[in-house]
Amino acid sequence: MTEHRLIHIVDDEETIRKSASFMLSTSGFEVESYEDGVAFLEAASTAKPGCILLDVRMPQMGGLEVQAELNRRGIDLPVIVLTGHGDISTAVAAMKGGAVDFIEKPFEKAKLLDAIDRAFERLDQIGEATSGEHEARNRLSVLTGREVDVLRGLVRGHPNKTIAFDLGISPRTVEVHRANLMAKLGVRSLSEALRIAFAARLEDDEE
Repeated sequence: MTEHRLIHIVDDEETIRKSASFMLSTSGFEVESYEDGVAFLEAASTAKPGCILLDVRMPQMGGLEVQAELNRRGIDLPVIVLTGHGDISTAVAAMKGGAVDFIEKPFEKAKLLDAIDRAFERLDQIGEATSGEHEARNRLSVLTGREVDVLRGLVRGHPNKTIAFDLGISPRTVEVHRANLMAKLGVRSLSEALRIAFAARLEDDEE
């Protein structure tokens, strides 16, 4: 088993977070824990690649909602669902959403480590190109929907006036969105912004 690989534990039960963190740390993993799905999503755009242990039932946002939001943002990290008794149908839905496996609480160490091994195999198979895509999509996740629309227009090579016409807004508003998206992406030129958009395969996304 590869050491120092990162596990993100997302569970509102402190006892689960502590016990799982201890078990995984002593098994050679690096661990970061989050008290709920909202806290994890706030950190997800800058989180290091790793495996996510995601509880199904949490306050504010359930595990399926968190998983759906990760998929929407294009954050392609392997998910293992942690489920209590009676949550199996929900766990199956999570599997359909791309989860690697679901583990019933209280979980067995061997079963959890086996699922984690498979999760990291999936992460390794992503490859360098997809890692670049993952990073680029993370950067784009900070943009508003309208800013993404403007960036799509720029990807197509359209001038501000054409983008404005297509979106039903003024050219001046396009300029504002363009300036804002470049600031959020931390780039100084259009070419840099386009490089990120192409890496994220934005042109392949449906509008």
